[in-house]
Amino acid sequence: MTGRRAFVRRLSALIAAGGFLPTWETRAQPKPSTRRIAFINVGPAEPNAPNVAAFRESLRELGYVEGRDLTLDFFWGDQQVERLPGLVADLLARKPDVILSCGGPSTIRAVKAATSSIPVVFITGDAVGEGIVASLARPGANLTGFNVFAASLDGKRLEILHEALPAARTVAILWNPGTPGETMGRDDASAAAARLGLEIHWLEARDNAELERALASIPIARTDALFVVADPVLGFRRKRIVEFANANRLPGVYFWREFVEDGGLMSYGARLTDIYRRAARYVDKILNGAKPADLPIEQPTTFELVVNLRTAKAIGVTFPKSLLVRADVVQ
Repeated sequence: MTGRRAFVRRLSALIAAGGFLPTWETRAQPKPSTRRIAFINVGPAEPNAPNVAAFRESLRELGYVEGRDLTLDFFWGDQQVERLPGLVADLLARKPDVILSCGGPSTIRAVKAATSSIPVVFITGDAVGEGIVASLARPGANLTGFNVFAASLDGKRLEILHEALPAARTVAILWNPGTPGETMGRDDASAAAARLGLEIHWLEARDNAELERALASIPIARTDALFVVADPVLGFRRKRIVEFANANRLPGVYFWREFVEDGGLMSYGARLTDIYRRAARYVDKILNGAKPADLPIEQPTTFELVVNLRTAKAIGVTFPKSLLVRADVVQ
């Protein structure tokens, strides 16, 4: 007992002198500061979309816990570009640490015009072609992000359509000339159509009214297939486009997997969930001190061919085995 009392006295003296702190010491630790991320998209509200879920999951994997050290604020434009200035003002009032801007160039421009200090990570079609940044390697200022429409993909989609439907000769093509840089997709598709010997009919669709007029103008009896040029605005209207194509037994090829998940025939393009995961990593780098100007704009790295056998059966399409073998996802 004498030895134990002596040990306790020595231990108490050490603690009182500050020379020793036991491992179970529970002194107050500084609470991790809560970081705020503002998510803005001119499209319809989809807080539970797979892309948003992938972004959140990637943040969790990086160690962030919503409600503890991270707050996510969502701002949706419901496809109304005129709402963007007000949404951005509301967003800035929250004083976010980082802004994630999605939904194409109109959203990014609204954010860019409102702040030159808050870091912005964007997801768009073609940042240089849209005039968002001058260089992929050196985006500059407070901007960085990800392209989702790789060059030459529209031509590749038309080739896939031709492989799936070798007898098709006339293709109706939906495109949005109102999106900056969209002529690159048109040029790419035109060159591919000439090479494949396809007759194409261009249909402009800048908004819902134009889309309805474009769809109504398609001569169903003389059109073999539908092609949609990659564009975020048309992506927001995918359910209407797919509904029209399937109701008229018109085979279509699209640029996002979400078209197929909504019943479309097939798609080929970047895997958006992968890009949103990578966006979370850029957000993490910025929260840890990186400057957006030092983070290059990244291009898509993963592309997937997705086909829908249920839709194919419903509209009378039989995919060649060579295409099914190459498909990444068969639904």
